[in-house]
Amino acid sequence: MSITNIKLNHINLPVTDVQASSLFFEQYFQFKCTGVKGNNMLAIMEGKDGFILVLMADTFNRNGNNSYPDAFHIGFLVDSHEQVTEVYDRLVAGGVNVTQAPASLRGGYGFYFNAPGNILTEVTCLAS
Repeated sequence: MSITNIKLNHINLPVTDVQASSLFFEQYFQFKCTGVKGNNMLAIMEGKDGFILVLMADTFNRNGNNSYPDAFHIGFLVDSHEQVTEVYDRLVAGGVNVTQAPASLRGGYGFYFNAPGNILTEVTCLAS
């Protein structure tokens, strides 16, 4: 038997505030919360493409590790420079602390910022 189609289905991210992180990803990245477990201990978020983002209270970490490695980040790919700028402008207008404006980034165009839960986040488009 040969596996012909492997798709990344979900990722589980520990965050310091599940509710704030959930609302953030709904507001700015069009995820929909499809379930909450416990007292905001875990939120299941579904992207428009079916990707599942699980936000878990960092207190679930068995070994007390509540931080990400220095270079760890998540990335969102959009179609154009204009969409990168649109996301940036929406974040800034919403009061999100985005310290880096969009610029040339690894052959594309984008920016990084820290999302709630201290998740380094990239928004970028490929060169056009």
